[in-house]
Amino acid sequence: MLCEEQKMSKAVETIAVARETVRLDRLRDFVLAFGRLVDRQPTESELLKEGAALLQELVATDDWLPAKYAEPAPDRYRQYLLHEDGAERFSVVSFVWGPRQTTPIHDHTTWGLIGMLRGAELEQHYVRRPDGTLTEDGEPHRVSVGAIDAVSPKIGDLHRVSNAYDDRTSISIHVYGGNIGGIERSVYERDGTSKRFISGYSNEDIPNIWDRSKLSVGA
Repeated sequence: MLCEEQKMSKAVETIAVARETVRLDRLRDFVLAFGRLVDRQPTESELLKEGAALLQELVATDDWLPAKYAEPAPDRYRQYLLHEDGAERFSVVSFVWGPRQTTPIHDHTTWGLIGMLRGAELEQHYVRRPDGTLTEDGEPHRVSVGAIDAVSPKIGDLHRVSNAYDDRTSISIHVYGGNIGGIERSVYERDGTSKRFISGYSNEDIPNIWDRSKLSVGA
């Protein structure tokens, strides 16, 4: 017979394991479905529409992102690679925002989909004036949990993104048309001047979504 202290300890361990169970199969299913979508070579508008539906399904449930890819940093946002297509046709990343963190104005040079998993983001789009300077394109847009947004050079590619909260972490899941951490892009000043950069990633290893023998525990 277990004593009460042993029973309590075992119950705590059971709860801890349950909380650490990560449904990586959801991410795998998303990656496979998105790969099939890209295989069809749809138009950009078709890809963004159908891809948005797939991403919305993924972010509708918050039980699949491993904790190590959801950790904020005190100085700036983090960009974790979750999956890279073998032919670099698309990449999946988690953006983790600490309180009050923000990006500079930047572009992507490819299509992108953004799905909000936790918290909320504020997105401000920009357009270029005839004199080359940048100005806001409308009011800031709030992206809340479950919402999907899109960017591309065809529909608007300049924006600044920030955590909508000053007291909590926010996390968004992004899908880009290429290896976003390896694409040369630009950050911009309001006067229109730009500086080239390659973002890279905050992690050196990625989730193992291909082990079908079990759910990943403590990933």
